[in-house]
Amino acid sequence: MHAPTGTQHELTLQTPSGPARVVVTEVAAGLRVYSLNGIDLVETFDELVQPPMAAGIVLVPWPNRIRDGQWTQNGVTRQLALTEPGKHNASHGLLRFAPYRVVFRTSDTVTLAATIFPQSGYPFHLETEVTYALTAAGLDVTHRVRNVGAEPAPVAVGAHPFLKIGDVPTSDLVLRVDAATHIDVDDRLNPIGEGPVDGTRFDLRAGVKVGDLDLDDGFGGVGPAGEHTLTAPDGRCLTLWGDETMRYVQVFTPHIFPLTQSAAEPVKGLAIAIEPMTAPANAFNSGAGLHWVQPGEQWAVRWGIRHAGFDRSVSSPTR
Repeated sequence: MHAPTGTQHELTLQTPSGPARVVVTEVAAGLRVYSLNGIDLVETFDELVQPPMAAGIVLVPWPNRIRDGQWTQNGVTRQLALTEPGKHNASHGLLRFAPYRVVFRTSDTVTLAATIFPQSGYPFHLETEVTYALTAAGLDVTHRVRNVGAEPAPVAVGAHPFLKIGDVPTSDLVLRVDAATHIDVDDRLNPIGEGPVDGTRFDLRAGVKVGDLDLDDGFGGVGPAGEHTLTAPDGRCLTLWGDETMRYVQVFTPHIFPLTQSAAEPVKGLAIAIEPMTAPANAFNSGAGLHWVQPGEQWAVRWGIRHAGFDRSVSSPTR
């Protein structure tokens, strides 16, 4: 049976904390598996199912949503496909269901590429790449966008990893988000304002248990280090970091994520996505964080997942 996410690209590396393993999918260049010493560091899913809740996929040329799929350029209204029909939005870019081709491959690194051709609502021509590279300290991800068209193209980049420490209940992990502002949204999750997190339940800079959260929220004002952490009670920690372009982050804590797919009825429970983004929702209209890639220009964006304290852990796969 063929996997709905296409070819599965497996990477491995022996690290001081044990063997690291990654599986990246052909479709959406998604991060389907990332484990260290047998412990899952992202929510995985069976290769015979589509990514639940967009788990692990690349978001380009925009992350999150565009209200009504509409935006205006030089007085011309562009109409994108409404890929979130329930909320009447265009969601998560144009490559969510696109296959990527292999450009470069070693045992611990893979570079995948996909083309965005001019189309309804987005009349621009881009060549995109994403590189996943295992290191001794974690996983590094680099996105490159090159404009091969004749006009400047609006671009934003994001990713959708669901993080975990697989032998610890996600509800027991402590989340710290280094963001100074919260993006207020309407009932369709489109921005209507942005304000400081100080004194609100959205101030996650000191750390909050994941089990106490119910979020599908965007944040801005990400600190200079661009680091957000999940910490286990025993001190083990995952850090999601982003470069200077990743000034926004979305935090999503669904309580119905399908934690297993092997049974006829999947076991559902709490999961947490920490989504690095160069721009917030509706950036094509607001301009916030939006980068205009000039003809012939290549724009690069980096983020990654770093682990600490796992040298004390032992192999204990959860599934």
